[in-house]
Amino acid sequence: MPNPLTDAYERLVKMENGKLIKNWQRKEADDSMRRARLIPWLVIAGFLFFMVILFIATARGEEYTDEQIVRAIFLAEGGYKVQYLYGIRSVKYSDINEARRICFNTVRNNRRRYADYGYKKYKTYLEFLASRYCPIGCDNDSGTNKYWLRNVKYFLAKGK
Repeated sequence: MPNPLTDAYERLVKMENGKLIKNWQRKEADDSMRRARLIPWLVIAGFLFFMVILFIATARGEEYTDEQIVRAIFLAEGGYKVQYLYGIRSVKYSDINEARRICFNTVRNNRRRYADYGYKKYKTYLEFLASRYCPIGCDNDSGTNKYWLRNVKYFLAKGK
């Protein structure tokens, strides 16, 4: 017949490798083992998080905001002194605000395209944007499109 006092004592104290171990000590040891098994997964998760942030930063175009890029495009395309504001020839617009909005949409949409597939061919977002916004050798290229990226980068650096 089981003795309730002996059973209670056995539940509280067990022999392990010749030492008396109380159940609460065993629970703490089990918890620390669980934490030790969790650490490699936390390291992997942290690394993946860092890689995602790095990819997003790269896709964002060397830490330039859309606003900064749009301003640099405006200046690289000649500012207020030109017939085609922001260099926009393919779409009709009525005023500078509408031209700016078109340019802004182009910059934003090409960020998404660069993140989807452009990164495979182009090292930076700005190179990808130049290939779409001002392609070298297109019908209306008078030989100056090759300077567009350098000019945009100049105005971006100047604006910081």
